[in-house]
Amino acid sequence: MNQDQALEILKKGHNVFLTGAPGAGKTFLLNKFIAELRSTEKTVAITASTGIAATHMNGVTIHSWSGLGIKETITDQEIKGLMKRRYLFKRLRKTDVLIIDEVSMLKASQFDAVDKICQYFKASFMPFGGMQVVLSGDFFQLPPIDRNGGEVSFITNSAAWKNLDIKVCYLQGQFRHSDEKLGALLESIRENDIVLAKNILQARNYAESDAELRGKNVTKLYTHNVDVDAMNTQELGKIDGKEFTYHMQSYGKQELSDTLKRGCLAQEKLVLKKGAQVMFIKNNFEEGYVNGTQGTVVDFDVLGMPIIKITGGQKVSAVKASWKIENEEEEVVAEITQIPLRLAWAITVHKSQGMNLDAAQVDLSKCFVKGMGYVALSRLRSFDGLHVLGVNDMAFMVNDEAVALDGKLKDASARALKLLEA
Repeated sequence: MNQDQALEILKKGHNVFLTGAPGAGKTFLLNKFIAELRSTEKTVAITASTGIAATHMNGVTIHSWSGLGIKETITDQEIKGLMKRRYLFKRLRKTDVLIIDEVSMLKASQFDAVDKICQYFKASFMPFGGMQVVLSGDFFQLPPIDRNGGEVSFITNSAAWKNLDIKVCYLQGQFRHSDEKLGALLESIRENDIVLAKNILQARNYAESDAELRGKNVTKLYTHNVDVDAMNTQELGKIDGKEFTYHMQSYGKQELSDTLKRGCLAQEKLVLKKGAQVMFIKNNFEEGYVNGTQGTVVDFDVLGMPIIKITGGQKVSAVKASWKIENEEEEVVAEITQIPLRLAWAITVHKSQGMNLDAAQVDLSKCFVKGMGYVALSRLRSFDGLHVLGVNDMAFMVNDEAVALDGKLKDASARALKLLEA
């Protein structure tokens, strides 16, 4: 299906799942649809499964928008507590169209929970309370994360998905890049042709030295947090100058504050210097940054707070932010505060999902989840921008369920197209 055909289906008010290979134009089409909605009287909520993905459309996470937070399921009693929050009540009651991007990382249980919340707030048993639901994503990307190491179901296995009567729009074409080698590499992985994928990647020179890459603004992608932390610490150590250290403060029951610490990207001890590359990890629209905004520390104010020059050249101050858990009476029962920054010379593959990179140095020698290599490689705009430190066999593998699901989604898209042509 092409973009014009998908847009027509969206405009008819159907519940839709937009999918296709990276660079097929899913986000572009969503933004076009959002612009059309805003020219009408309909109210649209723009969300995504992760903070970084949400920034690409100036949205928020679905967890924040719905009030679900870090929960994976929700009870009737908990929803009744949410309904006492006036801002949530006003937000959900007025929403006509709900958009959720990067749904591959959303758990089936969470999708069902958001459906249940919407039904309560809209006072309707219709799926999502009668909102038009527009989903976007690619199940070849990384699956939802289970903190206990168990299997997690895609949202296609949820009750909400089955009830929505989803029209699938499988987009064809390539808008991110016109690089035949990169396109062939990604397609071979999607088709589960590991031999072809290996042959294509082996044509790329593996390891340019750090000296060769220095000054080229190359993001380093690693599969493990320990490698990211080591690289960021190493790069920070190369900078001469005064260190500024910021310690996280916490309030409330330890088990709740520990849950908050696990659920956000803030570090308990953050060390910065002038010249450090950083990434914001929380939205602050008033100050001019969102979760995922990258920049460089250029100074510190009189209070010792860092001043960041972000992409585009603007300078913004990073002020302390808080993450909270509230009870049903909207009383804060746990809270942590910290400067909302992380060092960003290197990031994990998980955190890179949704980003578009001109160049990246990737280490795929420790891939441990199917789809991880695919995500890293699909961040690139060109094959020439790819710098590989190492690779293992897992890097070429994708989720078995995604492979089986892909054919079904293509068939469903063909059926949706026939309905449009009828």
